[in-house]
Order: sequence, then structure tokens, then C-alpha cells
Amino acid sequence: MPLFDKFASMAAAYDRLESIKSNPFNVAFDRVLSPTEAQIGNRHILLLGTNNYLGLTYDPAVIAKAVEAIETFGTGTTGSRIANGSYDGHGRLERELADFYGRKHAMVFSTGYQANAGIISTLAGKNDHLLLDADCHASIYDGSRLGQAQVTRFRHNDPDDLANRLRRLADTPGDKIIVVEGIYSMLGDAAPLREFAQVKREWGAYLIVDEAHSLGVLGETGRGLAEADDVEADVDFIVGTFSKSLGGVGGFCVSDMDGFDILRVVSRPYMFTASLPPGVIAAASEALHQLRTRPGLRHRLIENARRFYDGLSALGFTVGPEPSPVVSAVMPDPETAFAFWTQLLQAGLYTNVSLPPATPKGLALLRSSVSAAHTFDQIDHALGLFAEVGRALDIILPAPVRKAV
Repeated sequence: MPLFDKFASMAAAYDRLESIKSNPFNVAFDRVLSPTEAQIGNRHILLLGTNNYLGLTYDPAVIAKAVEAIETFGTGTTGSRIANGSYDGHGRLERELADFYGRKHAMVFSTGYQANAGIISTLAGKNDHLLLDADCHASIYDGSRLGQAQVTRFRHNDPDDLANRLRRLADTPGDKIIVVEGIYSMLGDAAPLREFAQVKREWGAYLIVDEAHSLGVLGETGRGLAEADDVEADVDFIVGTFSKSLGGVGGFCVSDMDGFDILRVVSRPYMFTASLPPGVIAAASEALHQLRTRPGLRHRLIENARRFYDGLSALGFTVGPEPSPVVSAVMPDPETAFAFWTQLLQAGLYTNVSLPPATPKGLALLRSSVSAAHTFDQIDHALGLFAEVGRALDIILPAPVRKAV
């Protein structure tokens, strides 16, 4: 059998999207003009699907620090920190992250995906047990597969189901490690972290929280859901990424646990991956500084998120359970989702199509991500386009006819 025959059905579906020029997985921007605008050919595109939560990708201070680092240290490290050594910026950024979170230790990875894969696969050994929220990100599940621990899924955001699973494992040897997320990336809902922390304490487990989508969004200082829910002392490891609120690329883990640094020589994804280049490290460091010193960015982000969420709900779209920078409109089926996405892009609005198995409950979603850099006019323009396309596709009711008095 030819090697790629196993992907025949997927290839056929992909080819159909290409043939009708409705492929959301093959978008190429000719220019990116700002955190909220781009060009495809001669068309001006409003960006509403980039996860650029604080809009820092074009921040002048962030760009200046990146350029300075490239000019001083070059474009790359050409190897892992274990093999090629660390640059000054690596250790400095780790100290800044530890200080931001009030933790003893921090460790930087080359991507957020690798942070989850590296931490989870290393912490959970052969005789241990991983308990994962059913809606956790693919990087969390892939990390569990890379390791040798037994994996148990519990119902999404269900502390009682987690407690039941831990109860069944009570007499089983090995550490029990719970993994949840701060804000989930498909529907934008937050975990009931206080309740999860209580279950963790009751059963003597460890708790990892992936704050990828909640860093810079939740909490008085932007540290995420653990800060917002006042349970930071109960969270043993926080994992995050630089590719959302910090506008770059990379990942990290922070912890107070003694012996943390041994992870640097036992975590294979850390050991065998080239370290982040100087410009990326410098940009992440400055973006973290901007997050810490400009709380107005976070406040504006929340305002924009609520405006867009409430706007879609008022139009009649089915949206996620609570407002957050991730705002998804539920589509009747994948075909409608593709059609909706295509018409929005043709009208000048870029969003994301999210489909099973990446989505919970088999939902087809039009997923948007709001930025602090969006203006109210841009948010309202996007809502107008959603209304126009939604009515054209009979997803929402026609606008009421206003009669003259």
C-alpha cells in the first residue's frame, strides 16, 4: 500500500476545499500591517483570529529589544542549551518569569507545545497516573503519550468526576498528577480551579495548570486563573506560552518545588531541541515587562472581549459559556462553518474554523480571538459582518423590520 494512502480521506476533503477556494488551513497574508490588520492581495483584512491578546507584536519597545539582541548575539543559537550553552537572555528571562509568578524556579522551552510535552512526559513516570481534563489541548495529551504514565480522563470542568477518579486510584501506587487549563482554547471557558485545588488537596495529588490563554488576561496582575481564583499556593506547576499575550513564540514552566532544575537534564523535549534565538528571548522579556507595567492593556482586552461576546449573543449566535478573549460561535455543521468562514474572509474578516476532534462535543466552531489592540469600531464592524453572513446562511434570524412611527 502506498505510504500516504492512510490519509486518503483527509486528502480528498482538503482537495475539495482547495477546489472551491474555501481552505482555512492555507491562508497566506501578503502583508501584516498591525496586530489587527493585514493584506491578502489588494484586499484589506481585519484580523480576528490571531491570539494576539495584548497586541504586542508591533510594540515599538518589544521590536527594539529584539533588533538589539539580534545585532549583538546573532540570529540563532544553533543547538540546545545542554549542548551549546545558554545565552545571557535565557537565564535573565527565566529569572523574570520566576519573579513575575513569585516562584523559585522557571524553565524556558522553545515552544508552548514543548513546554507541555516536556513537563508532563517527564514528571509522570511509568508507575504514576495522569488525570487530564477531557478538553485539554493536544500538547497535553501528546505529552502524556510521550511519557509512560497511566492516563485517566475526567469530564470537562467536573471536580466531582475528578474526585471519583482519584478515589478509585487511592490504593494504587504512584503519584497522581492533575492537568487542567486556565482558559480553554476552543470555547473560552475557565476551569473551576478553586474546586479542583480542593480535590487536589483532599487526595494528595499534584496540580499542573496550563495558563496559555489566561496569562495576561486573568488575575489582578495578569498571572492567570490561579491568581484570579487565589489558589496559586495549590498549583505545583504553571505552564504557559509566549505566543499569545506576549506576542512571540516559546513556552515556560514555573514552580516552587525543590529539585526543579533536574528537569533540565531529564526532559527530552528540553534537552534535544535548539534553544530560542536571542531576538525571540529579548522580545519575550520586553513583552513581559509591558504586561507587568501596562495593566490598561488587560482591561481593554476584557472590555473588547465582552463587547464582542455580548454582541454575538445578542445577534442570536450560540456562544461559549462565558466571555473571554476566545469567542466561538457554534455552527450547525462543518460545511456551514467553512461557508461562513469563506464569506467572512471575502468580506475582509479573518477568523478560525475549529472542527472535531480538536473541538469539544464534536462541535463545529467559528472561533475568534479578541485583542486589546482592536478598536470598538473594529469590533462593531466584525459584528456587522457576522450578522450579515449569519442571516444569509439562515443561522440567525433576519433583522427586524423597523416601522416608522
